[in-house]
Amino acid sequence: MKNLATFCLLTIIIATGCKTTDGNSTNTMKPTSSKPAYAMAIHGGAGAISKANMPPEKEKEYKAALDSALTIGEQILQKGGSAMDAVTQTIVFLENCPLFNAGRGAVFTHEGKNELDASIMDGTSQKAGAVGGVTTVKNPIRLARAVMEQSAHVLLTGQGAEQFAREKGLEMVDPKWFFTQERWDGLQKALEAEKKDARTGSLESADYKFGTVGCVALDQNGHLAAGTSTGGMTNKRWNRLGDSPIIGAGTYASNDACAVSCTGHGEYFIRYAVAYDICAQMTYGGKTLEQATQHTVMEKLVAKGGSGGLIALDTLGNICQPFNSEGMYRGWVKPGQRYVGIYKE
Repeated sequence: MKNLATFCLLTIIIATGCKTTDGNSTNTMKPTSSKPAYAMAIHGGAGAISKANMPPEKEKEYKAALDSALTIGEQILQKGGSAMDAVTQTIVFLENCPLFNAGRGAVFTHEGKNELDASIMDGTSQKAGAVGGVTTVKNPIRLARAVMEQSAHVLLTGQGAEQFAREKGLEMVDPKWFFTQERWDGLQKALEAEKKDARTGSLESADYKFGTVGCVALDQNGHLAAGTSTGGMTNKRWNRLGDSPIIGAGTYASNDACAVSCTGHGEYFIRYAVAYDICAQMTYGGKTLEQATQHTVMEKLVAKGGSGGLIALDTLGNICQPFNSEGMYRGWVKPGQRYVGIYKE
């Protein structure tokens, strides 16, 4: 793990001139004057991400990883591939990169395990698949898609989900595959803090960083898709599930409105059905993507005490990436345009 950039096959080809247009933390592009051939947005988690505490080399690695993920998805979309394939392959890359809290690099539970969750949704058919609490499936997003396409169900969890994965021939790994020293050290720190103050080590602690990866895509046929994958929260207990595997909370897609992937304190995103709420505001309230995401993330969640952000993409190719936390790993791409960011701008 000495060279994460090499492990993740990262290259820095970040385009210039693709800054956000409004210069604030909502990170929203101005509405497009014409629909692009394709569009895609990604996130790598939101939370207490401070430039002051980020070593320059680490920042470079994160930006390179985000950029590489965008390239993977864009190549699929450029060739006429589906939004579903772009979302799947992009998230697979992010799950395999130990920089992010998903797949390899996932955080540890109170018991010292990696319990992984993921979901995916097709905006065309509105079929969806999700998995929770898996420990030996190399790429949970692939399993979520298999649940959607090869079962009559939406959400499978734990041992049953892993049995389904084996039956469908998905790649299984030893749990050690997901281990990284940085995440293990994070658990030890949380456990020590918990000994001093039970609340400090709890899920309610404001010090928790919310790591998740997600992708939303619009393909050349005008179809939308969304996916999300995570290791959850450091020191979580009792097989806790957050919003990432919950359709309507952490992931949602509809060709009638938009595709959404969320990251943050999952309990709040579940309570307020955040991903679906964006689509509902557009469908039933006539709001634009920007109006809906701004209201939910920067007003509603803030008022309720919920921290985090989301990425959203509508049928016209408009992209919004609002977050109310200190930072959010994020990026987007359209033909001839690309953006990667971490902090408020």
